[in-house]
Amino acid sequence: MFTYVCLGTNNLDRAAAFYDAVLGALGLQRCDVGAETGFEEMIGWGTYADNGLQELALWICKPFNGAPASAGNGAMIALKAKSWKAVNDFHSLALAHGGSSEGLPGLRSQYNDDFYAAYIRDPDGNKLAAVCRGFTAPIESD
Repeated sequence: MFTYVCLGTNNLDRAAAFYDAVLGALGLQRCDVGAETGFEEMIGWGTYADNGLQELALWICKPFNGAPASAGNGAMIALKAKSWKAVNDFHSLALAHGGSSEGLPGLRSQYNDDFYAAYIRDPDGNKLAAVCRGFTAPIESD
């Protein structure tokens, strides 16, 4: 359904350090748009290839209109995690890199018996979740 999601930031360097850590916990790496695109003020994680013909990415940038970035009330991006450990690492790394907690890692049985998630806000106030499905207890490799 999605090709990309873009979040605004007021401090690109701070946001880059934050997202390198928390998205790294989920196994995501930076993608490169290339200097020829004119998007030097954007940083992305995920996939960007063939001049964007293949894209599944989360981008951060300063707002194009020049106004300060602000978080949307009720907006949230949920990211897939492969294990409970990845969810836990996502949450703890967010806190260590200037983010705040919006919900500790844990099972959310109100959504489903296997819905393990953590909720955070980045330093600009954007809300994110890491969600692992398919387990109702930690696995040994977790």
